[in-house]
Amino acid sequence: QVQLVESGGGLVQAGGSLRLSCAASGRTFSTWAMGWFRQDPGKEREFAAAISRSGGDTYYADSVKGRFSISRDNAKNTVYLQMNSLKPEDTAVYYCAANRFGVFDAVTGYVYWGQGTQVTVSS
Repeated sequence: QVQLVESGGGLVQAGGSLRLSCAASGRTFSTWAMGWFRQDPGKEREFAAAISRSGGDTYYADSVKGRFSISRDNAKNTVYLQMNSLKPEDTAVYYCAANRFGVFDAVTGYVYWGQGTQVTVSS
């Protein structure tokens, strides 16, 4: 089992930056591909970014491409989401998640989820 804990959310003005972190428990972190998703109240959870086990392959939703960057440090059991040029429409609860298969955007393929961290972007 993998436990995931997100941190780094907060309130930021449009155009600003935030860096989210997701710390994973256990000694098998490097065997899991990781993803970041986000969800606004009343809306479906949507994919933001994913990264392969080694960190060599990444994938982004069109809505965040060029502004967000996903990375991981397997020695620290942590995955990051650097968010730049934030927009009010980026406001959501952000979740990290783990899957055994690879880099993809389907919510149903991820088996472990964190509790989420709120990101609010003011205009």
